[in-house]
Amino acid sequence: MPFETANAGAEDADLIELVASRLCHDLISPIGAIGNGVELLAMTSEAPGPEVELISQSVAAANARVKFFRLAFGRAGPDQQLSEAEITGLLGEVSAQSRVDYDWRAPGETPRAEVKLALLAMLCLETALPFGGDIRAMPCGDGWMITARAEKARPDRAAFAALDGEPLDLTPARVQFALLPREAARQGRRLDWSVDSEGGTIAF
Repeated sequence: MPFETANAGAEDADLIELVASRLCHDLISPIGAIGNGVELLAMTSEAPGPEVELISQSVAAANARVKFFRLAFGRAGPDQQLSEAEITGLLGEVSAQSRVDYDWRAPGETPRAEVKLALLAMLCLETALPFGGDIRAMPCGDGWMITARAEKARPDRAAFAALDGEPLDLTPARVQFALLPREAARQGRRLDWSVDSEGGTIAF
C-alpha cells in the first residue's frame, strides 16, 4: 500500500513499538523451550541425526532474529543502555545463521535508542545484499555510520528514497524503510544515505 513517512503520529509509533515488543517477548520463551528440548534430545541420543541438527540451527536462527527485531522494532526507553558485549553477542548469533556478517564497532555502552536506529539502518542495508556481504556500525563524530559491502549488491533505490520522504509501496519486507525515518525524526536525527553496486551507507 502507498505510504508517506510524514504521516505517522507519535501515538501510532508508540503503538507499533508496543506491539513489536509484545510479540517478540511472547515468542522468546517458546523458542527457548524448543531449543532446550532439542538439547535434551541430543544428549539422550547416542548419534543425533541430521534432523536434530537442522532443528537446532533453525531454533538458533529464530531466537537470534527475534532478539534483533525486539531491539529494532520494540520500545527503547530514554535511559536504557546496552553494553558492547550484549550487542556484539547478539549480532554474532545473527551472523552465524545468515549470509550477512554484522560488525559492531562501538566500545562501551550505547543508548538503546541509538542501537534501535542502527539496527533499523542495518535492516535497510541488508536488503541490498541478497548474496551476502558485510554490514558495519560505528560512531562517526556525534552520529553514526552504517556501511554495507559486498562483491555484488542490488539496492532498491526506490526503497532507499523513502528515507528522504518519497512515497513507498509498503510491504512487510520493506517496513524498516518506513520506520527508520520516523524514528530518526523522533530523535532529532537527519538521515543521509548512498547506495551503489558494491553496497551502501546510511548515516545519522
